[in-house]
Amino acid sequence: MDNPDLVVADDGRARPLWAVSSEAYRHYYDTEWGVPVTDESGVFERLSLEAFQSGLSWATILAKRDAFRRAFAGFVPDAVAGFDQTDVYRLLADAGIVRNRRKIEATIGNARATVALRAEGGLAELVWSHQPERTPAPVRLADIRTTSPEAIALSKALKGRGFSFVGPTTIYALMQAIGLVDDHLVGSWRRGSSGVFGPDGRAIRTPPG
Repeated sequence: MDNPDLVVADDGRARPLWAVSSEAYRHYYDTEWGVPVTDESGVFERLSLEAFQSGLSWATILAKRDAFRRAFAGFVPDAVAGFDQTDVYRLLADAGIVRNRRKIEATIGNARATVALRAEGGLAELVWSHQPERTPAPVRLADIRTTSPEAIALSKALKGRGFSFVGPTTIYALMQAIGLVDDHLVGSWRRGSSGVFGPDGRAIRTPPG
């Protein structure tokens, strides 16, 4: 393979360099990154984790993911929306998660915003309404952008509905993670596997629906 950003592993499958840097990354890349997520709780969880990841490595978040799920009631929006100041203190004392008060309080606020958003169709509906008509086709890691017009618009829409820690970079990372864009490198075994975009990069399916 002549692309230095892709590595063919012992299973014969090509993956980007970051996806072979650890077994945790490889599992995440193979089974989850870019797979469409269309349920409210699933989108809320990934939005929350992307917010906690801000300023940190994704490896840190992956290593703490089970602890995050225990701490935040499985990321069930109704449960998290009911958290109070006692829960904030509990979470600040939980060494298993990222103990950042602003991010913890933002997650609770975002859960409440998620519940309120049901009156407009729900979080997943809003997020997926910003799916681009065409996905990028990065060949090298340097080709992968960190935001997009759709991410900027979605960030603004979420902020307008009371969400926080939802800047365009965080939102683009969310879009990558849940399949709104296919940023698997051309030549990777995962490229095109989501079923959301056709071979020409055009959207052929818009979950949920």
